[in-house]
Amino acid sequence: MASDYASSGEYIKHHLQNLTYGKLPAGFERHDGDVLATTTWTFAHGANEVQAMGFWSINVDSMLFSIGLGALFLYFFYAAAKKATAGVPSGLQNFVEWVIEFIDNSVRGSFSHRNALVAPLALTVFMWVFLMNLMDLLPVDWVPYAAGMAGVPYLKIVPSTDPNVTFGLALSVFALVLYYSVKMKGAGGFFSELAFQPFPKFLFPVNLLLEGVGLIAKPISLSLRLFGNMYAGEMIFILIALMFGGGWVLGLFGGVLQWAWAVFHILIITLQAFIFMTLTIVYLDMAHAEHH
Repeated sequence: MASDYASSGEYIKHHLQNLTYGKLPAGFERHDGDVLATTTWTFAHGANEVQAMGFWSINVDSMLFSIGLGALFLYFFYAAAKKATAGVPSGLQNFVEWVIEFIDNSVRGSFSHRNALVAPLALTVFMWVFLMNLMDLLPVDWVPYAAGMAGVPYLKIVPSTDPNVTFGLALSVFALVLYYSVKMKGAGGFFSELAFQPFPKFLFPVNLLLEGVGLIAKPISLSLRLFGNMYAGEMIFILIALMFGGGWVLGLFGGVLQWAWAVFHILIITLQAFIFMTLTIVYLDMAHAEHH
């Protein structure tokens, strides 16, 4: 809770800190003043320790919630498919059929080629991103406070507020884009597409620079758009939560603001999942297309 921290800044930093596991070097002075005698694998306490752990550290909470939500998606859709009936459908079957029809229409409208992977990929991307975003509607203090009582120092429950997660998703899509670009056009055709457009062939260095930047910008924009929107939404929830420590008047006003922002945030959550899915389909369609 906000009142349990020495300052608003400390409260905000705590709620934006991932539970990070990594290796601290020998001689490193920890948050409690203890100096490590040997290299130690441990959980980080604060941004300084995360920085010292370097690239090979892992955000355990992001991995836990993202994999857990992915498994939850698979379980419910598998259960709906297993119990599907031609008679009166259950509520779960209705929901799953509606989502699949929505995804199917989106793929038909944006993908003009034949590839059996695209529709299942679009469904997975949409539902997985949506579920990760949906965690933002849980009150910001409930799960981290319960984790703190169990001895867990930090816990971020919205995986899409972690750039490692959004970049991981975007780079996976980018790998598929590169694979199908080479598969459909050949290595030479893909290179020609990058080097000989839009200007004449003798300006191929300029073409290669422009097209290369455009190609690299795809995963960067895809990941940063999702991360930026969800991080900003989480920050607003945290700032509103600070009002609950300012007396009953501010607390009541904060409750109204939190409810209003949560209602509006439902649109953002769904829209960001839809945009990520749509851009995935469009990028794959471009990878399949022949340019002349």
